Amino acid sequence: MLTDAVLFKEIDGLNRFAIKLCRNKADAEDLLQTTLLKALTHREKFDQDTKDTKAFSWLSRIMYNSFVTGYNRKIRYESQYDPEPMLLSASCQAVQETEVMAKEVAHAMKDLTPQYREILIMVCSHEMSYEDVSKALQIPLGTVRSRLSRAREKLMDILAENDNTPYNPVGKGIGTCVLRNDPPSKTLH
Repeated sequence: MLTDAVLFKEIDGLNRFAIKLCRNKADAEDLLQTTLLKALTHREKFDQDTKDTKAFSWLSRIMYNSFVTGYNRKIRYESQYDPEPMLLSASCQAVQETEVMAKEVAHAMKDLTPQYREILIMVCSHEMSYEDVSKALQIPLGTVRSRLSRAREKLMDILAENDNTPYNPVGKGIGTCVLRNDPPSKTLH
């Protein structure tokens, strides 16, 4: 039979084992408590007189089995019936507003000259670097920058005439690349 003294002697080792299993202190404490409760409930099954039976081995087996059972239960039920992961994956952005802004920009792009439209599409839609645009159009890099700046200003003027400017001074949203005067970054905003 498992005595309280033997049980208390093994608590530190069990706590370290629980932390290794759970990788979370709160869950490890819960696992340790479950293990101790099961060990106390079934203490008569522990045979202290047998040389092959060591308290830590017996207790760690209880802990491991409890951990595996809890993990399987969590995978089976929480992932299947917990709505939070589904809600997080199903969340969407305001599609209607984005579509309206995209249509307004596309309509305004038709009013641009072909050279302005071409450079905006290459830099903003195709995310080409200024150097790549310079090579593709066979024009100097400075010309790319000035033409792009003028194209953005012209597009902003056209959108302002319609009073539906999708300009966002923070630098996020549909008008970001088209309307800001700095080169596009490699990462999306």
